[in-house]
Amino acid sequence: MKVILTEKINRLGNIGDSVEVATGYARNYLLAKGKAMRYSKENAAAFEAKKAELVARHESAKKAAEANLKKVQTAKLHLIRSAGDTGHLYGSVSSRDIARLIDELTKVAVISEQVLLGQPIKEIGVWDVKIALHPDVIAEVKVYVAQTQDEIEALIAGKSIKKDTGKKIEAEVEAVTETPEAPAAEVIADEPEKAAE
Repeated sequence: MKVILTEKINRLGNIGDSVEVATGYARNYLLAKGKAMRYSKENAAAFEAKKAELVARHESAKKAAEANLKKVQTAKLHLIRSAGDTGHLYGSVSSRDIARLIDELTKVAVISEQVLLGQPIKEIGVWDVKIALHPDVIAEVKVYVAQTQDEIEALIAGKSIKKDTGKKIEAEVEAVTETPEAPAAEVIADEPEKAAE
């Protein structure tokens, strides 16, 4: 389906570009969110009439995003989650979780689509995440995920959190299962008494 973009979309085009996209993407995202309009001669003429207004709105949104950039970059994105002995999380940290945390800490409205995470976080550690405050303004932040606040402080200090891989537990089990042998002296002492009887 051919559409006219009414705002800049990364990897697709700038305001006013006519692009071919999948029909589902056009209907369910671009047209539904007001990011594009169907291509036709009438819509192209209507777009040209209000192009200056759309460009001005784009620049205004970019300035607002630049004003919020420092706030988002300096936010302390610390998430405490339950994890197993190996550091694997019970569950995961999604882009929605990060967007909600940024909104709570900075009062900057961020939605999950703006969090460029790729895949959910499933391990304890420090994660580099990009936040698209605007198509031209990308904030790079660090997300700290740990089981306790002490572990988060250790991660901030640059220390790695060592997790038990189960080898220590296996060694303890082997030590317990070894049965101690009876001392030979006791066996010898019992035999002469039986002979005397």
